[in-house]
Amino acid sequence: MNLSKNAKFLRLNGAISAATTDVTNMTSIDMLGYQAVTLLVSAAAITTGAVTTVKMQASSDDGSADAYSDLEGTSVSISDTSDSTLTVLEIANPQKRYLKPVITRGTQNAAFEGVFAICTGPKVAPVTQSTTHVTILELHHAPDEGTA
Repeated sequence: MNLSKNAKFLRLNGAISAATTDVTNMTSIDMLGYQAVTLLVSAAAITTGAVTTVKMQASSDDGSADAYSDLEGTSVSISDTSDSTLTVLEIANPQKRYLKPVITRGTQNAAFEGVFAICTGPKVAPVTQSTTHVTILELHHAPDEGTA
């Protein structure tokens, strides 16, 4: 299986500056036609003593009438020694169509390089990527040595 043909890649948020305020305005993930999503939260500098978590919320209508609410058990602590690392959270078979990550930050500054999602288990493949999120996607099957 080739991931590039069987997954939807999303950039939910670019760089997030150091602060102690929560990040709640990320792009939502539309799970229509997908079985699972893997969230990748790329930490930058996290100040010693920072209390930082990432969690996933869900809504049936992208927050219009059904407000986003926490998904049970999805809150993951990001250690203050996790500078320049990834926190990975996977949700399989969500009960509602839309998902959205939330980063909570308290006590000390925490910065992030970006937040990304990979939707997998498509009902229809190959997956067509959104040009809003992906500008180049190449698959090279069994390439030979030579000029790149």
